[in-house]
Amino acid sequence: VQLQASGGGLVQAGGSLRLSCAASGRSGSPNVMGWFRQAPGKEREFVVAISGDTHTIYADFVKGRYTISRDNSKSTVYLQMNSLEPEDTAVYYCAARGTAITVMTRTSRGYAYWGQGTLVTVSS
Repeated sequence: VQLQASGGGLVQAGGSLRLSCAASGRSGSPNVMGWFRQAPGKEREFVVAISGDTHTIYADFVKGRYTISRDNSKSTVYLQMNSLEPEDTAVYYCAARGTAITVMTRTSRGYAYWGQGTLVTVSS
């Protein structure tokens, strides 16, 4: 499985961005996909995950500002981020669990496939 993330950029505080992550490969589309982020000098942290039947789990810091969705016909997940804060500045990574796994997890070790990361910068 290959993951291609896009949509990062520079935005002012209070603004919005939408990230996309397209999955490809011959092993089939992943069931569970998610987003993690890593801010400068900090460890990578869980943001959100979505299952094949669109159940979701969010990190507490999201506070209703982010929404994950997926288009299975395109093997793509989206992360709509609203009310962005400078603290949201980070490299955002798309991740996927093995294609046979249907259970979501917040643990990065549970994800076998990773995208290249897309930088989100929120200015104050």
